Amino acid sequence: MNREILNENNIVLNVPSESKIQAIERVGNLLFKNGYVEKEYIEGMKKREEDVTTYIGNGIAIPHGVSGYVKYIKKSGIVIAQYPKGVDFGDGNIAYIVIGIAGKGDEHLEILSKIALTCQYEENVEKLKKARTKQEIIEILQKGDE
Repeated sequence: MNREILNENNIVLNVPSESKIQAIERVGNLLFKNGYVEKEYIEGMKKREEDVTTYIGNGIAIPHGVSGYVKYIKKSGIVIAQYPKGVDFGDGNIAYIVIGIAGKGDEHLEILSKIALTCQYEENVEKLKKARTKQEIIEILQKGDE
């Protein structure tokens, strides 16, 4: 797994429940803090959520910016916030794992593919939800659907 795109500095564990906008701001700020995006990208992430929910099912939400905000991406990065009690994304959808993405070119697609393969199984999401260390999160995602 490309450690430039996803590493332990990009993961926060045991975040108390908060609103979906606060969760989007949290992962957006982590993308900003770790040098992946300019601050303006966070507005693009919130606009995406206004247009269509980024909740993808199985307790996972993947906030990312609308196309007009791609210019604020400096390099590809993926950040993860773990919410043991979940975040309400509306319509009864609770996200336990919120994954912020800044994608430039195709370099993030391999990791995104691993995340999709991993998160298609509820038991893997349960493991991500209960993971106690950042390394454990990375290992679960590296295994994918094995």
